[in-house]
Amino acid sequence: MLGVPRTHILRSGSEALNIKALRAILFKVLLYVRELWAMMFGCKCFYWNTVTDFSPPAEPEPFSLPAPIPKWPEGGSFASGRISLGELEVMKITRIEYIWGYDLMQDNKKGISFYKPVGIPDGFYCLGHYCQLNSLPLRGSLLVAREVGTHLPETFNACDPDKSPALQKPLDYALVWTSDEGSDGKYDGCGYVWLPQPPEGYKPVGYLVTNKPDKPELDEVRCIRADLTDKCESYRLIFDASPKFPNFPFQVWETRPLHRGIIGRGVSVGTFFCSGYWDAREDLHIACLKNLNPILPAMPNSDQIHALIHHYGPTVFFHPAELFLPSSVSWFFKNGALLFRAGILDGEAIDANGSNLPSGGTNDGEFWIDLPGGDQGERAKHGNLESAKLYVHVKPALGGTFTDIAMWVFCPFNGPVTLKVGLVNIALSKIGEHVGDWEHFTLRICNFTGELWSIYFSQHSGGVWVDAYDLEYMEGNKAIVYSSKSGHASYPHPGTYIQGSAKLGVGVRNDCAQSDFYVDSSIHYELVAAEHLGDEVVTEPFWLQFMREWGPTIVYDSRTELDKMINVLPVMLRYSVKNIFDKFPVELSGEEGPTGPKEKNNWVGDERS
Repeated sequence: MLGVPRTHILRSGSEALNIKALRAILFKVLLYVRELWAMMFGCKCFYWNTVTDFSPPAEPEPFSLPAPIPKWPEGGSFASGRISLGELEVMKITRIEYIWGYDLMQDNKKGISFYKPVGIPDGFYCLGHYCQLNSLPLRGSLLVAREVGTHLPETFNACDPDKSPALQKPLDYALVWTSDEGSDGKYDGCGYVWLPQPPEGYKPVGYLVTNKPDKPELDEVRCIRADLTDKCESYRLIFDASPKFPNFPFQVWETRPLHRGIIGRGVSVGTFFCSGYWDAREDLHIACLKNLNPILPAMPNSDQIHALIHHYGPTVFFHPAELFLPSSVSWFFKNGALLFRAGILDGEAIDANGSNLPSGGTNDGEFWIDLPGGDQGERAKHGNLESAKLYVHVKPALGGTFTDIAMWVFCPFNGPVTLKVGLVNIALSKIGEHVGDWEHFTLRICNFTGELWSIYFSQHSGGVWVDAYDLEYMEGNKAIVYSSKSGHASYPHPGTYIQGSAKLGVGVRNDCAQSDFYVDSSIHYELVAAEHLGDEVVTEPFWLQFMREWGPTIVYDSRTELDKMINVLPVMLRYSVKNIFDKFPVELSGEEGPTGPKEKNNWVGDERS
């Protein structure tokens, strides 16, 4: 931070308020004088270093989990702080230093700040800088890299003497954007964003930011040999100055690897992408790293997996008015579930472990599961909370630098939906019902430290990643997951979520609240798959190989009823509401029987977000 150090002296409340008001007035005067001098001397970025002494930008508060991270069981390089990617070894640097900040609204909380890594160990090199919104807790991190020899299989051609070095200095820098042109926003001095210009055969993986117009030193960053990189894509927009300055746009995005999931090898560096005139159809000007180490040494072993679940396993709360609770799969089979085959009228009882279910293949419509009629089927619909457990699938994410712990919950029955149309709630009697409901949420764990990074909340046909600082916790580092009434979608906070148009207040209600109905996943779970451990470590249950539907297809004769509802609405709402209803073909016209976890695209791929 610019300016002389400040001394903190305790004063009375009224005196402190008076001093604060005087400082605010003086700050505004200095801003005015600065702008006046800028106009007089033709410099759009004239400023005094001491301005920030009177009103320092509020730095985001650093985030840490509610409880300390335990010492994990030993084995491999999980939580060791370093990860081998083949020819490169990377470390995650969490000590970052403020460089420059920018804000359009005269409100520091709506601005952004840029940071650089500090305390880089000898032999490691910076790959780029970090950016985040000032309104969020400070949780930035950046990877730094060094070139290493390897002990990989002979088929892996690391350290080939004919290959160029893995890391190289840039040849030059290109100025991508500066606040010294076209902007009258509030900023702490001037900012300059630079893109490293790599030698032939190399790619940059991040930008550098300075608060002076001089180019950074060439030794400040390294570019990566192209075959050690992968494509990345823009992800979440961090900042957009374009609406205010259409002739001088500036946008900043988070990035993520383009190729993700179990087989994806892209590794996020933690850097940002920025541009003034970028077409979303174009490739980014930067890349991400690629993990070419086939053994993924930082993935947790069996003992570490169980330790992670015991420490982070969330508590899943079901709504206090929930009628259709979860159960274990074996309870479902023991209490009436039947296997049906096309062309055969009667169903076959299913063994408790599912051993008589057809395994493998595809969802060809030849088999499905259903409940019997009568009282037995009605009882099974309501589940059995005492037997319920979470079924856990552990898989690598982002090139093995993170671990995804997907937790699947099974409910024998999905209840009917409730529609919200403005202030009116309409509980439907059948629409939305189906047998066999599989829902999940996913914990993403940082393999450098074993820290919980975020949780993915699956919500019907989509979902959302929520960072660890925005979760609710109830015991140590165990988060809370709220399961919505009847539909069992997952949410991070209690309340009513509208699947449709929240602005119009029209759509399907998802109500979430705490209750006495809950499952503690840190205790009640079963590890059903962890492919990276090998075939002999985790034995997949028979039912996991059932690739057909866990419930029959149901078609609702609901369109007439919905049209009647639309016709009684005010004319100005009819068209919008009809369009919203048309976006819910599953909930409002029929239900295909749900498939099991292994048939979902996120079993191998990344979560949809």
